[in-house]
Amino acid sequence: MRRSIKAALLSGLVFPGAGHLYLRQYVRGVLFAAAAGALFYFVVSVAMNTAFDVAEKIQSGRVPLNVESISTLVSQRSGGSEGSTNIATLAFIALWLLGIADSYRQGRAQDNENRDQSPF
Repeated sequence: MRRSIKAALLSGLVFPGAGHLYLRQYVRGVLFAAAAGALFYFVVSVAMNTAFDVAEKIQSGRVPLNVESISTLVSQRSGGSEGSTNIATLAFIALWLLGIADSYRQGRAQDNENRDQSPF
């Protein structure tokens, strides 16, 4: 299998930057992974904070244990951060797709370089 395909698969199936690391493009790989990690951390932390807040209100008895009350509370709680979370999620997806395309491009350049250097 060509390096370009392996790199694109690693970036697509593992995490952004994994394909770059496979291609020994360490700076790019770390930059993609760090940016994706920061965006992922932000989205997950907002979701976890919302879940912990809802769970605390249920445990304290301030919110009855029924689906309608919990759904309303989650909607109210996430209303203020919904825009920034959506932007972060879209940025994460865009970064992931960019990582796949760039690792494929870098791998293809390495494939062509190796083919040109081949004695056969």
